[in-house]
Amino acid sequence: MSRLYAELHRPQFHFTAKQNWLNDPNGLVYCDGVWHLFFQHNPNAPIWGDMTWGHAVSRDLLHWEQLEHALHPDAMGTMFSGSAVVDHDDTAGFGAGTLLAFYTAAGAAVKPARPFTQCLAYSLDKGRHWTKFIDNPVVDWIEGDNRDPKVIWHSVSQQWIMALYLADDRYALLASKNARRWQKIQELALPGDTECPDMFSLCDESGAERWIFWSASGRYLLGTFDGAKFSSETEMQVCERGFNGYAAQTWSNAPDGRCVQISWMAGGLYPEMPFNQQLSIPVELKLKGAGAETVLTRQPVTEFNALRGRAVTLENIRISPGEPFIADTRAKLFDVSFKVSRGSSKALYLMVRGQVLAFDWATGCVKFEKGRPHKLGLVEESVDLRSSAASDARLSVRLIVDVTSLEIFVNDGEASASFCYLPDGHVDPLIFYGSGDEQTLEQFELYELKSVFE
Repeated sequence: MSRLYAELHRPQFHFTAKQNWLNDPNGLVYCDGVWHLFFQHNPNAPIWGDMTWGHAVSRDLLHWEQLEHALHPDAMGTMFSGSAVVDHDDTAGFGAGTLLAFYTAAGAAVKPARPFTQCLAYSLDKGRHWTKFIDNPVVDWIEGDNRDPKVIWHSVSQQWIMALYLADDRYALLASKNARRWQKIQELALPGDTECPDMFSLCDESGAERWIFWSASGRYLLGTFDGAKFSSETEMQVCERGFNGYAAQTWSNAPDGRCVQISWMAGGLYPEMPFNQQLSIPVELKLKGAGAETVLTRQPVTEFNALRGRAVTLENIRISPGEPFIADTRAKLFDVSFKVSRGSSKALYLMVRGQVLAFDWATGCVKFEKGRPHKLGLVEESVDLRSSAASDARLSVRLIVDVTSLEIFVNDGEASASFCYLPDGHVDPLIFYGSGDEQTLEQFELYELKSVFE
């Protein structure tokens, strides 16, 4: 049997649990130089169930140490998703600097069945040990399987705000001065999406503060928030365009005003592995543009560049039918960036470790396929990139490739997508093919990546 973290399908720089099932990231909080990552975990099997909060810590968002589980199922239910904050001003009465975690007690999973409620736990030792609040729940059942409390501190109104999923495509905002007693202040909807809300603010390029209300599938509203009401200024927008990106959350209390996010890469396959499922790489969120034209962008955190090793740098690579470009690497792990001038060509195909990533210039879509280009194959996923100006004559692309996943960032992160895969048979890890007229790859940079376990 392979040693731990060196198994055949083990991601080498994406977070995975040592063993068994993993899904949503939870309780993301930064405290005294440490990034805390909690996650939905089944400690007993490689399938979903027995939800418990796993716990890992890092000082660089790359190298994670998995610790003992933080929250275990109890008489109120299993431990569903939630969030964590630093109570700098001792609003909850446990002491200044206490870490507070808010989670859903999924009571329907226990017998006799109880409704889903929202509960509080606290840590007096910077997240190493957790105590559940004796007077839980802090938010009684409202309706349906209400769940996934995301709590933030709103400095202007000097209160805690909780975003909570209710039912269908509806969410609620609740407010509290002491993190113990909560009052519902608003309901809002994100059409076509459910669960795992997030809420945070960023400044746009004019310097104006804008608030983002986010849901599980990577859809979001952009607007204002005054402590009593979120007012949307845009129609619903889409940030995560891959079918494997889900339940993303941002870290609270992040240093230097950063907004750092991580998501569950749902639906990956890891046959005969001791673990099941992985998280994305951490990404940094920013706003591009101003006013009604503002969009949310995502790019890999700068810390990720520390994994770069051998580099391959080229200029103006011409690609035409019958003349593919084969990248000079045999690496399984790599970070590749390029700009492409498509001209009047029809499509650009990338064979990535035996998988086909197809840029269809006519539709503005990216398709992640199995099979060879120009032959019949099963189209696994199609991602619409048109709102990211993919129809422009020149496009910038960055791909992050791990053992079982690929993440793509287009036009400086205006569009991004997460894909999971199992590699097919191949000799060359990266090949470019063209369809139609000649097209040019500009500023091609490939970095072979080191494993975080080296």
